[in-house]
Amino acid sequence: MTESNGSSARDQRVGQQRDGEMPDWEKRFRAPRVSLPEWAEDAPDRALFVSNATGTYELYAWDRATGEQRQVTSRPNGTTDGVLSPDGEWIWWFDDKDGDEFGVWRRQHFHGGEDEIAVPGLDPSYPAGLALGRDGRTAVVGRSTDEDGTTIHLARTGEAPVEIYRHRESAGVGDLSHDGTLIAIEHTEHGDAMHSAVRVLRPDGTPVAELDDTKGGTRELGLEVLGFAPVAGDTRLLVGHQRRGRWEPMVWDVATGEEIDLALELPGDVSAEWYPDGSALLVVHGFEARSELFRYDLARRKLVEIPTPRGTVSAATARPDGTVEYLWSSAAVPPAVRSTSGRVVLDPPGLKCPGSVPVEDVWVDGPGGRIHALVQKPAGATGPFPTVFDIHGGPTWHDSDAFAAAPAAWVDHGYAVIRVNYRGSTGYGRAWTDALKHRVGLIELEDIAAVREWAIASGLADPDRLILTGGSWGGYLTLLGLGTQPDAWTLGIAAVPVADYVTAYHDEMEALKAMDRTLLGGTPEEVPERFEASSPLTYVDQVKAPVFISAGVNDPRCPIRQIENYVKRLESRGAVHEVYRYDAGHGSLVVDERIKQVRLELDFAARHLEAAANPSHRQHA
Repeated sequence: MTESNGSSARDQRVGQQRDGEMPDWEKRFRAPRVSLPEWAEDAPDRALFVSNATGTYELYAWDRATGEQRQVTSRPNGTTDGVLSPDGEWIWWFDDKDGDEFGVWRRQHFHGGEDEIAVPGLDPSYPAGLALGRDGRTAVVGRSTDEDGTTIHLARTGEAPVEIYRHRESAGVGDLSHDGTLIAIEHTEHGDAMHSAVRVLRPDGTPVAELDDTKGGTRELGLEVLGFAPVAGDTRLLVGHQRRGRWEPMVWDVATGEEIDLALELPGDVSAEWYPDGSALLVVHGFEARSELFRYDLARRKLVEIPTPRGTVSAATARPDGTVEYLWSSAAVPPAVRSTSGRVVLDPPGLKCPGSVPVEDVWVDGPGGRIHALVQKPAGATGPFPTVFDIHGGPTWHDSDAFAAAPAAWVDHGYAVIRVNYRGSTGYGRAWTDALKHRVGLIELEDIAAVREWAIASGLADPDRLILTGGSWGGYLTLLGLGTQPDAWTLGIAAVPVADYVTAYHDEMEALKAMDRTLLGGTPEEVPERFEASSPLTYVDQVKAPVFISAGVNDPRCPIRQIENYVKRLESRGAVHEVYRYDAGHGSLVVDERIKQVRLELDFAARHLEAAANPSHRQHA
């Protein structure tokens, strides 16, 4: 066994070659990236974005009128959680300890200065949403702790924060109305953390209205807050719903109770946000791993497509002048912040990110229906290839035709990469997303197995060189797959995984406990057989393949103690494994650290695939 802890100064310098010597896979991580800038509603020339320009992802202020950009935060483990106040005067950012996601909100003036505690009087917690008022002095702050569950507080400058909501189940701040008189929250008081209800409160905490699609015993329909209309005195709230088996927006007038069903004739999941004058919606349509934009005129009930290239729009916003800015990429083309005006909005200087190969779409018949997989393979080469099954996290998420540096690194090294949108993934309808309940993990692995069989039968994948890998929920499925399908995989690489489900439940942040109760139907004490059936630790003695595990020692989502329990069982058997621990939380925002992890994974794969080159080494599943 090999273990590593942290990173030395030499490690931090690894890969700092001159540009001409640096491999493309490393350039993709080092090239400066930017998020879609968030602009202040009442000061649209003031914006906030995230960039890795210094080698760590941090927040930046941007004065669009002068072009001046300024780094706002500078922390060893990076910062990405920030909000710009509507008046453009303040930047709020969440200050946790080394990635543990437990901390407090701080704020800094847009033009700089000392940071200050944003809401004196609130103890550290996990964040549960934030909404800032247009008056410059009001904030609605959501908090989550193991002791209190979720609490929501109204805070005004110079006054002590006032608790306006409390419940043991998970909840969060949705939005604050333009005039500050209405507060929308999402809650799961009914106990189903996958399907929220929406409640609107007054600033004193008294309820105004409720929208709950989980009532009547039907707990398979959820709602989400998309935002109040950005117009003074307007009581319309944009809400996402699942009443027709997929996510769609509707307009709910909180004052009258009127619900305006938009009934958009689009086949996939649909989200939306308001245009700044409240007359139209910017619609984002996600379908089968790709997305597109539309403008929906509310008065005319007319949907007009906004042309974008084929690929994925990961974020979009409508500007006051009517243009739309969006962050777009494809598997082959690196991300850029574009505008319908035809220009690139924010192009960071320095090293340019190399492209990669496009994805190919594959549909495979599986036990629960057709499974969509995205395939990348080395250009100009023919199979069978050593093949990486790169499994996404979530689980309610999906892989898309978007640029990703890690899969591209595998392709550069001669591997085919397959990403599977298993049952539980979003973008394929509510039934597909909700199908993983109770047989958690095992459902997803059935779909991955079906795609594996296709990959071998098609001649794409070499059955003696198959890698199962993923991060977070993908890391969990990796460890579970190595134990339940021990003859199917040559080796496994799991990043920040769930490894011992019972211990993970007891140690993880409160919101994830609620999600696990929903997925498995109760606590480990209430449904022990389900936790046992879904826990990688249950099957650790069946693992045959070499295993590489990386973990953040401060991770609140997949805590380190449950990973150590799994590693000790591997050690007791003398199983081939390597463990890398690093000083961060659920992943790292430091570019050097991320590159180090990828290099360790590539090296582990090369060594152990070479050792497994003899076909007699394994039995084909």
